[in-house]
Amino acid sequence: MEELSNYIIGFGYLGVSLTVFAESGLFFGAFLPGDSLLFTVGLLASQGHFNVWLLWVLVSVCAILGDNVGYASGTYFGQKIFTREDSFFFRKSHVVKAHDFYVKYGKKAIVLARFVPIVRTFAPILAGVGKMHYPTFLLYNFIGGLLWSTSLIGLGYFVGNVIPGADKYLEYIIFGIIFLSVFPIIIEFLRAKRTNSGK
Repeated sequence: MEELSNYIIGFGYLGVSLTVFAESGLFFGAFLPGDSLLFTVGLLASQGHFNVWLLWVLVSVCAILGDNVGYASGTYFGQKIFTREDSFFFRKSHVVKAHDFYVKYGKKAIVLARFVPIVRTFAPILAGVGKMHYPTFLLYNFIGGLLWSTSLIGLGYFVGNVIPGADKYLEYIIFGIIFLSVFPIIIEFLRAKRTNSGK
């Protein structure tokens, strides 16, 4: 556990910022651990390894900027994204999943997607594909970025201050966050499978 903490501390502000930026709007970012990373750095900030306010500002800015890059790339690629071939960093199924999420929740998807792995990466791209009114996108992007960074960094910081030695259980906490993050996706997958098998 100590090795994991040291690794993340060594990652530094730049590493955290780049990870958040990439996960928020670059195709390959779908594989990055945004939720667990933010909680972890929040917890480590409570131990004095990071300045929590600087961390919050950097993460918020990079999350919002990353979504803007995603929106721009979606505008550029347009409907071609649905016909793009699968590669190591790109899965068409991820686009379809994000598209269904976007159709279901509309403009709110930009905020809600922040808390759903994979969908978080592709939602702003699909907003660009669908040519969502940019000022509207920017507003929801701003709200989503602030809520995501504030809640996860804040939760990690709170846990680190309230539970003595919480950093010793970091790996278990991270696994728990990852499970909670992907649980809705698993449920949705099983529900869709059951629906298809019933046809």
